[in-house]
Amino acid sequence: MQVFHTESKIIITCNKRLSPYLQQEVESLGFKPDRVFQTGVELTGTVNDCIALNLNLRCASQVLYAIKSFTANDPKELYDNLVEIEWEKLIDFTGYFSVTSTVNNEHILTPLFANVKVKDAIADRIKSVKGLRPNSGADGNKTVIHLYWQDDKADIFLDTSGETLAKHSYRKIPGKAPMLEALAASTIMATHWDKKSTFINPMCGSGTLAIEAALLATDKCPGLFRMNYGFMHIMGYDEQVFFVERRKLKDKSKKETGFKILATDISADAVDIAQKNARTAGVEHLIDFSVCDFEDTDVPAEAGIIMFNPEYGERLGVHTKLEITYKRIGDFLKKKCLGYRGYVFTGNPDLAKKIGLRAARKIEFYNGKLDCRLFEYELYEGTKREDKL
Repeated sequence: MQVFHTESKIIITCNKRLSPYLQQEVESLGFKPDRVFQTGVELTGTVNDCIALNLNLRCASQVLYAIKSFTANDPKELYDNLVEIEWEKLIDFTGYFSVTSTVNNEHILTPLFANVKVKDAIADRIKSVKGLRPNSGADGNKTVIHLYWQDDKADIFLDTSGETLAKHSYRKIPGKAPMLEALAASTIMATHWDKKSTFINPMCGSGTLAIEAALLATDKCPGLFRMNYGFMHIMGYDEQVFFVERRKLKDKSKKETGFKILATDISADAVDIAQKNARTAGVEHLIDFSVCDFEDTDVPAEAGIIMFNPEYGERLGVHTKLEITYKRIGDFLKKKCLGYRGYVFTGNPDLAKKIGLRAARKIEFYNGKLDCRLFEYELYEGTKREDKL
């Protein structure tokens, strides 16, 4: 099976509500989506195309290359279809593979059972041809196979990513309640920031928003921080294709910017973690870090955007304190950030009302399973307060 040069359906998955930003990325790489849906983008291409997608995408989770689509009413039909695939041409019999799945079928009570049927079909097929069964398990750092089974319709994929792309591999120290890198990149893209003007991130925590802003501004892609993908463990892989694509990433990335990125936090520990993460990402020199209360953040005259990701107040006993914090955020934006566009990302609409400013846009996101909004505020002279958003 010459999957590296044969076109098939490619599904690029992402977290819910990130697909508009994933679509932008895919199209900027010269690919034309066949379909865009709530949790991903579908297009047509080869596994070599998947290599470029894996290295470049910021908003994606997995890049899946379709091997076969078929009808399967029950586990036996699933096994019978899968055992016919020439797995011995995809997975080395001395290698290792894992199986993931998304299943909604009346005969399957747990996806783990479906995973076992897939593993059995693959291992039985390879043993019948090669005389040995490859090892398998839960680790996603080698060959990964993904099953999508909805009612009687099934698709089997090569997961060319392996471990998720949503984590960008530079954040070695996560800090407290960190924002997922793919979500952070998507929220910045949602602001329509021009990547040429000031970016300020008070209450920066582990620094993810500021770091993703620096990576976007310098066109540094996540593929520069990672050296292991699922496609590397598929038979027929040519490492030169990977190194050529990786060289393209290095060649297009910039080392400097002509504007300021500022990140502050009242916690010295948080700022220390953020600086270390920025150093790993190679952008520490592009971000001015400082320890201070957010109200003392330096706001340059050269306007741009200012972005907050404060706590949401899910724990009991902190809501009253956070009401005061959100009101202070509103006062800070109104008094010190005129000329900027302000953004507050939160999963608590009641707290957002305490900001006291009229939101120009309310952009929908999820943080995990939590329904969130990115509130946009146009900060000009005469910005009006509003009790209701």
